[in-house]
Amino acid sequence: MEMALEGKSAVVTGAAMGIGKAIAEILLQNGAKVALLDVNEAAGKSLSEVFAKQYGRERTLFLNCDVESEEQIKAAFQKTADTFGGIDVLCNNAGILNEKLWEKSVSVNLVGVIRGTYLALEHMSKLSGGRGGVVINTASLAGLGPLPSCPVYTATKHGVVGFTRAMAAASTASGYGIRFNALCPGFVQTDLFTAIKTNLGQFSHMTDATEQLVKKFGVINVSDVAGAVLEMVTDETKNGEACFVSPTEKTYVNFPKFNQ
Repeated sequence: MEMALEGKSAVVTGAAMGIGKAIAEILLQNGAKVALLDVNEAAGKSLSEVFAKQYGRERTLFLNCDVESEEQIKAAFQKTADTFGGIDVLCNNAGILNEKLWEKSVSVNLVGVIRGTYLALEHMSKLSGGRGGVVINTASLAGLGPLPSCPVYTATKHGVVGFTRAMAAASTASGYGIRFNALCPGFVQTDLFTAIKTNLGQFSHMTDATEQLVKKFGVINVSDVAGAVLEMVTDETKNGEACFVSPTEKTYVNFPKFNQ
């Protein structure tokens, strides 16, 4: 079964740049209406203008939103629902990599994803009058295995993968009508990637180890990542999946059977 995106309403956090921008664009290209949420107001507004010209002003909306703020996310979701008539797709994509600011990393990368998901349930869950839909959480290669120079980033992304899989099972058991999948790209050519070295804090002596991993896994562009998102959104058989994307492959991780 394939979910058609024509006329559907989507929310993307961290949408102003990088992976978020590519996700927003591929959803627009496939007919969705997209709310761009980001803390970077200047970049968000200018991107929204570009998208408005390309895809129609009525199909895009920029909302200044910090995923660390319950009030701001709540307001942004309400505004999206009011403008587009509900929410069908949520991409919890906002994230940072900064081992110096480890508490903020946990707050943005993990707490932000949980908060965004729970607030979106109020709009999307069939149990609360929603239409159901899909939630895609941006994790990382570091959600599947350790990135030694980034223990906290690794922990947050493992957390995102675990939370996503548990929510998928909970949704199936409870009848939310929502599918949950995790995106696990390797190294992606973004500002986050180029700034890794400057954000390692007490692990800055491990730059070489990081470079070895980059050599091993290669670097992908954001459009490849967006393609994987499109597949997880539209393919209705995908629920509780973690999709690893590298320059050579796109694979769904085969986790050990846990409680079947």
